[in-house]
Amino acid sequence: MKKILFPLAIIAMVFTGCNDDDDTPPETITIDSSMPIGAFTVSRSGSFVDQNNKGSAGVADLGTDTQGTQFLRFSSGFTSSFATGTITVYLSETNELMFDAGNGNPTLQIVGVVTSGGEKFFKINPTAENRLDNVILWCGAVGIPFGFAALN
Repeated sequence: MKKILFPLAIIAMVFTGCNDDDDTPPETITIDSSMPIGAFTVSRSGSFVDQNNKGSAGVADLGTDTQGTQFLRFSSGFTSSFATGTITVYLSETNELMFDAGNGNPTLQIVGVVTSGGEKFFKINPTAENRLDNVILWCGAVGIPFGFAALN
C-alpha cells in the first residue's frame, strides 16, 4: 500500500503548486503526453506578452499534425516564472481569465499545466473552437496571470 501512496503523493504535489486557489477542480486537468505525428502545421500563432513581471516570453502555435490532431505548441524559447510550482494553461475568448463556474466556463478551455520552460506540446481534445484565440498562463496560487498570447 505504501508503494502506491508515494507516487500519488508526488502527483498531488506537482498539481498543487499554482493550482491551489484555481477555480478548476484538479480532476478536470487532464495531461495528455501525446506528441504530433509527422509534420506539425501551424494555423494560428502568437507571442507571449508578459504580465505581472513574471518573465513570460516565447511563442504559442496552434496547429495540427498529419493525423489531423490539434496541438498547442510552446516554442523552445518559452519561459515564465515557475517559483510557485505550476502554471495552468487555458485557451480563451479574451486575454483575461474570467471564471464563470455557474455556466460551465463557456469562454475557456483548459489545456493543461506547465512546470518548466522550453518547447511543449499539448494535445487539444476536444478541438478548440476558433473563438478561443488567446492562450492564458494563469497562476491560481496567487490569483494572477503570468502572460497571454493572442493567436492570429
